[in-house]
Amino acid sequence: MRCVIARFPFELTRGGVLESMKGVKPEPATGESVIIGRRHYPAKQVGQVITRQDRRDFSAAEVLRAMARLGFTCRAAPKAASAGMAGPVRHAAAMPGTPVTVSV
Repeated sequence: MRCVIARFPFELTRGGVLESMKGVKPEPATGESVIIGRRHYPAKQVGQVITRQDRRDFSAAEVLRAMARLGFTCRAAPKAASAGMAGPVRHAAAMPGTPVTVSV
């Protein structure tokens, strides 16, 4: 399958990707990831191995799009946790009533 990653055309096959990733230890996947075999690889790591380009030259979305077209399972980045207040503070803030101002 012909695909373009970082403005360069590549002729990728499912078998070729499997062969390229054989023996490559996956880095911790904190963002977008691709499942190759039984392993979860970060999309940028997969892109670097199969294109032999620097990770800054392409986006994870380009790699995910190509891998999905080849039939690999792709995962989006996990949603960020709520950046709100901590548990007890959130509970106190949610309590009904009017806020009380304390003067010192």
